[in-house]
Amino acid sequence: MVREQAGQVLGANLRALRESAGLSLSELARRSNIAKGTLSQLESGAGNPTIETVFSLSNALAVPVSSLLTERADPDVVLVRSSGLEVLSSNAVDLRMLRRMDVTDRVFELYDQRVRPDEVQHSAGHPGFEHVVVTSGVLRVGPPAAPFELGPGDYVCFPAQEPHIYETVGGPVVSVLLLEYPADAGPPTLGVSCGALATDSNAIRHRG
Repeated sequence: MVREQAGQVLGANLRALRESAGLSLSELARRSNIAKGTLSQLESGAGNPTIETVFSLSNALAVPVSSLLTERADPDVVLVRSSGLEVLSSNAVDLRMLRRMDVTDRVFELYDQRVRPDEVQHSAGHPGFEHVVVTSGVLRVGPPAAPFELGPGDYVCFPAQEPHIYETVGGPVVSVLLLEYPADAGPPTLGVSCGALATDSNAIRHRG
C-alpha cells in the first residue's frame, strides 16, 4: 500500500468510526486533543499522522489502532512487503503495521518496530498489552522508573495502560511489537496477565 492509499484508508476508517460513534469533528477534537482542522485533513486522506496522533484517535474512539489503519481482508495466505507500508513515526520510533488478527475476544496487531538512538519514546498508556521481541540491538522498554532491558532474542510482555517508554542502549534497535487489545477495545480486565508465555523463572526481569 503506497502512502497515498494508506492515507485514504485512514481517512475512510476515521470518518466511518467517528460517524458510527455519533461524534462531530469538534467532539472528537476535544476527546483526542487534536485540532479540528487536522482531523478534517486526515478524514480527507491528507496529512501525515504521527504515532501519537493515531494512538490518541484510537483511545478517543475506543477502537484498536488497526481499525484505523487497515483494510479488512481474509485471504488464506498473507504476504506483506514492508516497503509498501505506511510508516508511523515519532521522535524515537518507526512502526509499520504488518497484520491484524482477531482471535476469540482478543485483537492482535503485529508491527515491525525500529527504535532510533539518542531519543526516548514516551507513551501515556493505552488499552491492552504490549509484547516485544528484540532482533538486533539493546532496548529498554516498560515502566519509566524500572524498564526492562532486552537484547537480541529477548521477549517481554507488559500491561500497556500505564505510562511506558522505549529507549535504545548504545545504538539502533530492530524489534517486533505485538499489541494485544480486548476485541471491544475496552481496558484490560483486572487480574489478566500476559499469560503463561513468560511467567516462569525464565521470564525477563527488571535489570538494574
